[in-house]
Amino acid sequence: MSVGGAGTGASASAGAGAGAVPAPGEADAPGADAARPLVAPPSPERLSLNTATVREQWNLRQMIEACARHGIRGISPWRDKLAELGAGEAARLIRQHGLTVTGLCRGGMFPAADAAGRRAAIDDNRRAIDDAATIGACCLVLVVGGLPDGSKDLAGARRMVTDGIAAVLEHARASRVPLAIEPLHPMYCADRACVNTLEQALDICDAVDPPPAGGRPSGAIGVAVDAYHVWWDPRLPQALARARPERLLAYHICDWLVPTTDLLLDRGMMGDGVIDLPALRMLVESAGYRGFHEVEILSTRWWQRDPDEVLRIVRECHLHCS
Repeated sequence: MSVGGAGTGASASAGAGAGAVPAPGEADAPGADAARPLVAPPSPERLSLNTATVREQWNLRQMIEACARHGIRGISPWRDKLAELGAGEAARLIRQHGLTVTGLCRGGMFPAADAAGRRAAIDDNRRAIDDAATIGACCLVLVVGGLPDGSKDLAGARRMVTDGIAAVLEHARASRVPLAIEPLHPMYCADRACVNTLEQALDICDAVDPPPAGGRPSGAIGVAVDAYHVWWDPRLPQALARARPERLLAYHICDWLVPTTDLLLDRGMMGDGVIDLPALRMLVESAGYRGFHEVEILSTRWWQRDPDEVLRIVRECHLHCS
């Protein structure tokens, strides 16, 4: 249901999608959709804009001003836009407009073909942590990277990811910037992220920052749950229950269009696709997440729209379709 729609027009009401995220046991029950409890609409106060949603129309200064103008309380910049403006000036503008920085996108990209490449990635992540600290980001989102050039060793790439995160964790902890591992859909495994399920991401969290026996996670590292990447996972409810609130650092929303015409740049507005976003939000919040709902729509179609219109539609679809 994209108001003034530019999407598929597939879903006209919240909760009417065909998403694969019912609570355990619901999917097998006769009439499960009809029996599913109504989900209260999300609070508009918890809406955040990931700047990728309007990256082709505005610079970061314009994005910050637009969030304030549209009553959007959170923002999550990408590093290229942050570099154009400067982290110090961005921090000043964000404070001036009373916004919360729900994350900085992105760190990661740890696997490399040689030791020099891996060291360069670690250095780049330390710089990203510094920028995240400067703007007061709630977390640094990690898109961990895929196979190194010429490699078919997926297990080796995943070891490089764990080693790279371990190498920057103490710098992040000292900077008070939690690291949020974002598992990406398996179609991105080769080139963008070889961590593809929430369970895999949590395994890395436990490996590099194990909670004390009988205790709770430190909160220094956790996960970013992106609807586009996790909605298909039949073990998602169990993984969310395992995560504990301390590990749930970010929640990103958009929709999965049918058909999808581009693997990277054809995300849908909430309500235009097949993800049952209200059910997914219920799962995430039942696991203890209390943060913002960050809208991240990478879409060449939405980038062609007037950005003020996009933000107006984002607000309406967040309220009615997520």
